[in-house]
Amino acid sequence: MDYPDYAQLVGEAVGSGKSELGVLLCGSGIGMSIAANKIPGVRAALVHDVTGARLSRQHNDANVLVLGGGMMGDRLLRDVVEAWTGASFEGGRHQGRVNKITALESAVRGSSR
Repeated sequence: MDYPDYAQLVGEAVGSGKSELGVLLCGSGIGMSIAANKIPGVRAALVHDVTGARLSRQHNDANVLVLGGGMMGDRLLRDVVEAWTGASFEGGRHQGRVNKITALESAVRGSSR
């Protein structure tokens, strides 16, 4: 499997607004996370536990969950996905930080043209 291909498919669906959220799974999740975060509009979070999953949605408005299936058991994978899909962005003090991430993405895209 070439993980960048799957990261691109899911990332483009989320980044374009066709899908609200996406989940990616590979051995470690590292390469998948790097690739997904190259797609404009994607905030992919590589998480390894329930707390990280919940906080990635609540504080960072992560719209793609990346999991290292080779590093987590089936039960933990299920618990992480449930925590992530059950959480929502809190906004408030976190909104400004997410806005800065979006602005950074736009600045980098604009400078590479």
